[in-house]
Order: sequence, then C-alpha cells, then structure tokens
Amino acid sequence: MSTLMIILLIVAVVIIAAAAFVVLNRRQQGAGGRRGLQRRFGPEYDRAVARHDGDTKAAERDLGERVKRHGSLRVRPLDAAAREQYTARWTVAQERFVDSPREAVTEADRLIAELAGARGFPDAGHYEDQIDALSVHHAHHVHGYRKVHRAALGTTGTMGTDPMGTEATGVERTGGVGTEEMRAALLEARGLFEALVAEHRSDADATPTTSATGRHDTRKHSTGITHKGVQHG
Repeated sequence: MSTLMIILLIVAVVIIAAAAFVVLNRRQQGAGGRRGLQRRFGPEYDRAVARHDGDTKAAERDLGERVKRHGSLRVRPLDAAAREQYTARWTVAQERFVDSPREAVTEADRLIAELAGARGFPDAGHYEDQIDALSVHHAHHVHGYRKVHRAALGTTGTMGTDPMGTEATGVERTGGVGTEEMRAALLEARGLFEALVAEHRSDADATPTTSATGRHDTRKHSTGITHKGVQHG
C-alpha cells in the first residue's frame, strides 16, 4: 500500500470519528437539555408537549424561549403591609365563594394578576406574557392561575370537560362553568397565590422538602374550602 493511500485512509478515519463525535455530542446535549427543561418545568413540560400535539421539539423550543425571555426576571420584594392586604383580600374572595362562586373566582383571577405585577412579572394587561413568565419561575403552580382565569371568563369547561380533558363534576353550571370546576380552580390557584405572596424564592430556585422518612413532602396546606363550601376556624 502506497504512502498516499495510507494517508487517505487515516484522513477518512479521522473524518468519520469526528462526525461520529459531533453526532453523539449533539444527542447528549439534546438529552441534557430535555432533562433540564423537565426538571425546571415539571408538569408544565408535559402540558407544553400536549399543547404542541406531542411534538417534544416544538414544546422544548417554546419552553426554551420562555426561559430566554423571562429567566433573568428579578422578583421584586413585597413588604409586610402589602402582604397582609393581599392575604386579607384572598380570604374575602374565598369566603365569597359560598354565595357567589363566579364573583369569587373573578376576584381571585384579578388578585393573582395584580399580585404578579407587584412582584415584577408582566402586568395583567399582558396575560399570555404574564403566564409565560410565571411558568418559568412558578412552573408547579402556574396552571392553577390558568384554570381560575378560564373560570372567571366562563371558559373552563367545554362540553363538561376542561381543556386538559378532565371530566367536570359540577351539576350546577354558571355561564357554562360548573360550580365544582370553579371550586377546583380556586383551590389550585391558591398554590400560586401563596407562592407569590410568600417571602421565599421561586419554584426554579427552591428544592423539594423531604419528610423524616426521606420521601418528598407532598402535604398541602388547608385552603379553607371544603367540598361543601368554606371551612371556618
């Protein structure tokens, strides 16, 4: 075999090895990026995939764009007086649910939008942008805000199901939205309200708490709303 042939073979092997390395590296980066997005967004990742009809690449582009736009957002502090005022208003809205469910969810929707704006997120006049920003920093709670917003607009249910396909359980319906749908929306929205009104950092910075048994603590705080209405005391 001539020296030229040997050199050509060596060059071909190097090119093939380099191409294989690039392909493998891209796959690893893609997998790492996917895992990172799944960790950051949790259930919001699955909802994004569902909204893109199962197209994970499109969903990941969407989520990646959200991080680029809102990942560096600095959350503004909330002073004690404002925190007390927001908490008192939420309590009033919650208690109103028994007699006026629609008014209660409308006030909850308005209150979360206002509170998010006060914490430095896009204001209530830009709902979709606000939702995207909240999803980056409060991915585990943002869907409750979506639900209460849809309930306030009377669009939570479609033929007895919500947009995620969950069967509506309410018999009474107000403007197309069942009372039980509104109750569930208010309960779930409470999670985002508490996260926004609290002093601690966002979901993106928080670490899961564990119980004495080493398991993740999934206990929920009492919301004051029972299946029958508002729980007092």
